[in-house]
Amino acid sequence: MPFSHFEPPHLTKRVIVKKTSRYWKRTCAWILAPVLIGLVGVGMAQASDYAFEINTWIVNRIPWASILYMPAGFALIAYIARRFFPGTQGSGIPQTIAVIDDPDHKKKSNLLSVKILVGKIAMLLGGLTIGASIGREGPTVQVGASIMHAFYGYGTLRTAAQRRMLALSGGAAGIAAAFNTPLAGIMFAMEELTKKYIFNAHSSTLLTVILSGLISMALVGNYTYFGYTNESLSLLTNIPAILVCGIAGGLTGGLFSLIVQKISVTPPPKIRKAIQEHPLIFAAICGLVVAILGLLTDGLVYGTSYQPTRMTLESDSTCLVWYYGAAKFIATLVSTLSGIPGGLFAPTLSVGAGIGDNVYALFPNLAPHGAIIILVMSAYLSGVTRSPLTSFIITMEMTGSHQMLLALMAVSLLATLVSRYVTPVPLYHALSQKFIAPQESPTTVHSKS
Repeated sequence: MPFSHFEPPHLTKRVIVKKTSRYWKRTCAWILAPVLIGLVGVGMAQASDYAFEINTWIVNRIPWASILYMPAGFALIAYIARRFFPGTQGSGIPQTIAVIDDPDHKKKSNLLSVKILVGKIAMLLGGLTIGASIGREGPTVQVGASIMHAFYGYGTLRTAAQRRMLALSGGAAGIAAAFNTPLAGIMFAMEELTKKYIFNAHSSTLLTVILSGLISMALVGNYTYFGYTNESLSLLTNIPAILVCGIAGGLTGGLFSLIVQKISVTPPPKIRKAIQEHPLIFAAICGLVVAILGLLTDGLVYGTSYQPTRMTLESDSTCLVWYYGAAKFIATLVSTLSGIPGGLFAPTLSVGAGIGDNVYALFPNLAPHGAIIILVMSAYLSGVTRSPLTSFIITMEMTGSHQMLLALMAVSLLATLVSRYVTPVPLYHALSQKFIAPQESPTTVHSKS
């Protein structure tokens, strides 16, 4: 045997150990990380419920106190986010999209990291405790992506494509763990997180979503967030209902997206200057607006508004005050603009439920009350996010309305088309531009939805 081909046994063993270690670290990212996402997702859900229970306790005893503590609380959380945890503001989905869309191979610790994870969870709980109109789904996406992203750079996970896949998988798993909706998690990854990249249906993303979903189900059971509904709606015989609900949801959802973009992404110079020079005062004003709306609705607009949403879903007729939908719309809008961390999905579905209550009041013979509520919930979410597939699937999974599949598909697609005429750019992708480095930022955002 030639000497050049001879390899000492100790060197061969070292190579084997090195390769085994490298592939073991890569395997941990696709097994250990999803388990952690499932555990953290369930923990966030339980902690969020507890935080809102504290808010409910305060509101029931001294409701007027919100006028004092909400402006101060909004300002304090906005200050902490800006000073100690930059990159945690808002939903967390735009940050995740910015990381996925970044072609560079470097780790994006300013947007996805353990520090971001800790700050996001802490301030989300703080916001829910004081009653901000926010949800936990967007933060869970950023938290899930941060957990997966933490494994980047270990083993063989060192390319830009692998970094994107880690963030994508973590974000999708976050949606699945947040509301026990694994199908919505996969669709969210395909439709919302990968508008610029082709999603590989056979990738490790599926394993990540499945594992995190299994952990969630093992801990809290196979539940639907808003309970189950017996409502059914035939597509062909209920076209008028689908048209009315789709147009109503698309117009109002597009309006929400347009206002957020006009103030957060491309504000007029005077508004931009005022917010930049006095961000804490602006946050305090937003908190005051939410407090006033809470007093007008007996606290119904606070937090995710889970109770009023479920109440109207289970009712056979209108049961909310006529201005609830508009009040929740404004409360969610100012909470989003304030700069405090918090998600949009659950509050957005609640706005849709309120608007659906209004639609039924105007057209009581259009369709059953529960069916109208579910249709407008899906339509409004689709109008806000411009992600029709994710919208109808997450609405279907959260309400147990599988028998309305075709009607939900139709109303979500219609709402997306209507929303596109109101604002041409999808909300999350417009917001993600704020987190892209100037040298990498495109001059325009092109809609691919």
